[in-house]
Amino acid sequence: MADSPLRHIRRESTVRAAAEAVYMGRADAMVSAGSSGAAVAASAHVLGRLRGVRRPGLAARVPTPRGAVLLVDVGATLDATMLELVQHAVLGTAYAAVGLGIARPRVGLLSIGSEPGKGDRLRRAVSIALSDVPLPAGGRYIGLVEGFDVPRGGPADVVVTDGFTGNVLLKGIEGAISVSSDHEAAAVLLGVAGDVVVCHGAANGDQVAGGIALAARLHRERITPAVAGLADDLLTELSSAGGLTIRDALGERS
Repeated sequence: MADSPLRHIRRESTVRAAAEAVYMGRADAMVSAGSSGAAVAASAHVLGRLRGVRRPGLAARVPTPRGAVLLVDVGATLDATMLELVQHAVLGTAYAAVGLGIARPRVGLLSIGSEPGKGDRLRRAVSIALSDVPLPAGGRYIGLVEGFDVPRGGPADVVVTDGFTGNVLLKGIEGAISVSSDHEAAAVLLGVAGDVVVCHGAANGDQVAGGIALAARLHRERITPAVAGLADDLLTELSSAGGLTIRDALGERS
């Protein structure tokens, strides 16, 4: 777990072999409970990214009293840019629609308050950008949400954040409450051209089995191609407009 993720894709390793098996058609999906960074790097390098995607994101389903909340990203892109956060919102919306069966997903951006203008420059810029992006599957951006909105099931079906913050929040939720039996302890890697599930490093046997079942469902129901179909044009358009800066979004002048 202490190795650099790049080491795993530059030498023979189980995670690279698994990704190559999917790429060559010898396997239908990949499941890893090892280093998340290695799984993400191997998947992106071997399977490739969906058209227009800058960096993939890990989407975790969090069960709540009001239904599931999809948290994106929970560890794939730790230092996400403005464009990457917007793309994760697009991918998360598409997956919520086809993978979780949520009609017209509501999308929120995690911040330190729900009032407009809260958060750092990055969060404020992304919020402005998401207000103008036509999300797939009838999705709609509802604004900023707070950390407590995730475990209790707040106003958003999809909550977008950077991988560092999302990973800390997810582990905090897991540590603060007794994880229910329907928690998958696994995340779907969105934005790569293949079915990949990354399990929690501390997952037990039942939870790893749940990750395998999730990967089988991704393949059986062709969820990844469906997500790509919903998001492809918008992701490509966003990527080609990647010159937009935080300064531009906030209307600042040099």
